[in-house]
Amino acid sequence: MKLSIVKIGGNLIEKETALEQVLENFSKIEGPKILVHGGGKMATQMAEKLGVETKMVDGRRITDQETLNIITMVYGGLVNKTIVAKLQAKNCNALGLSGADLNSIKSVKRPVKTHDFGFVGDITNVNTNMFSLLLNNTITPVCCAISHDGDGQLFNTNADTIASEIAIALANEFEAELYYCFEKKGVLRSIEDEDSVITDINTEIYQALIKENIIADGMLPKLHNCFHALEKNVHKVYIGSVDMLGNEKEIRTTITL
Repeated sequence: MKLSIVKIGGNLIEKETALEQVLENFSKIEGPKILVHGGGKMATQMAEKLGVETKMVDGRRITDQETLNIITMVYGGLVNKTIVAKLQAKNCNALGLSGADLNSIKSVKRPVKTHDFGFVGDITNVNTNMFSLLLNNTITPVCCAISHDGDGQLFNTNADTIASEIAIALANEFEAELYYCFEKKGVLRSIEDEDSVITDINTEIYQALIKENIIADGMLPKLHNCFHALEKNVHKVYIGSVDMLGNEKEIRTTITL
């Protein structure tokens, strides 16, 4: 049975019309599905309002206790419940989850190498039995970018990684397809040209694009997650806009080994 795992980025979440479009398309996907979301930009905006400084290293957020509190409020509360309510309005029976809920995603604190990222978690376990139970009862999990360690500690966790690890964990039971949805039509050859979509990327092309500095910054870890998922038996991986959901003919980037 096909399972669709869709991750949506912050730019889609904070714009009302974009969020409505992605949830409309997502709700129409047939069969079992899972939605994964972050909300980094909204967390940054909330931190500014509360006078909490946002610290970033190499594009990744340093998560101290105050920042973790804000992330928990924004990701697990405002964003997650807004998405769940909107999906219910579209007859999609959704259940909002953090990694602590139903023990869905466990992690350990990221080890300190060059930087201490604070309360940031690296995933150690996905509760496949729980996800299977929900999916087989036509319940759609909506997972925010928070995990836990089993000892009462929450962790900020990369949403792209959560999506790929869920897909990997369920790949033995389902034909898992992973969709990374953001505001572009796919991976672009030129950031200035919205239509310069690279429609197919395999390992060889990926390495060449890195050397040419076409793939850099935030796209690097995203593509790392894509290839990692494919190596672990995830069936298909795509990167593109909301229009690719439920539309096989839509332009997008297909990732293969």
